[in-house]
Amino acid sequence: QVQLVESGGGLVQAGDSLRLSCAASARTFSTYDMGWFRQAPGREREFVAAISWTGRRTYYADSVKGRFTISRDNAKNTVYLQMNSLKPEDTAVYYCASTSGGDYWKPGAYNYWGQGTQVTVSS
Repeated sequence: QVQLVESGGGLVQAGDSLRLSCAASARTFSTYDMGWFRQAPGREREFVAAISWTGRRTYYADSVKGRFTISRDNAKNTVYLQMNSLKPEDTAVYYCASTSGGDYWKPGAYNYWGQGTQVTVSS
């Protein structure tokens, strides 16, 4: 069982930055690949970014590439999402999730999810 708790969301203006954090309870955190997804009202949950358990491989959705950076600190059981140059279309609830492997861009590949943190970007 892995418990994930996101934090760092908020209301910002377009062009601002935010850093989301996801703290994991599991001692085996360092063995999981981690992902960030987001869901806007009326839309399906979509992939944002993922990072391998070593941190050596990262993956991004085209919509955030060059603006968002995913990272992890296995000593702190935490994964981060640095979001720069935020746009109104980035407004959504952001979720972190853990997986033992699989298609990192698919929500179904992830076993455990956090409760989400709201990010709202005003124009």
